[in-house]
Amino acid sequence: MNESAVPSRKAVILGPGEGRSYPMGRIAAVFKADEFETEARYSISEWWLEPHTQGPGPHSHPEDDIFYVIEGTMSVLVGEAWTHAARGSFILVPGGVTHDFENRGDIRAGALNLSIPGSFEPHMPGIAPWFAENPPKDAGI
Repeated sequence: MNESAVPSRKAVILGPGEGRSYPMGRIAAVFKADEFETEARYSISEWWLEPHTQGPGPHSHPEDDIFYVIEGTMSVLVGEAWTHAARGSFILVPGGVTHDFENRGDIRAGALNLSIPGSFEPHMPGIAPWFAENPPKDAGI
């Protein structure tokens, strides 16, 4: 095996709850792999919302956002339509499309999020303090 065939990245193996955590009151993010682990190709994180908690608010960005609901029911805005995505649901939001997410249910909800292409975690030092100054409100019904 020659040197050029040796992978430049290392495997990432994390147990439940492991990763780089960003607590933001009623919202928490746990980054599993981002810039350094993926060579800035994509970002993988978990987003957790306590019951009846609004998310970040409607927004868009050039990257695709993929959500896979891992617990509870996540209400997801895509364009102008809300959908209620139960555990096991998959949502692909193309780059440039307005979207949002919130937990309108009575139990904690979580989604695995992939942001492709590029890294996302470098934005967290600005996002986490923003939530501290602007705590999430109660989610709609």
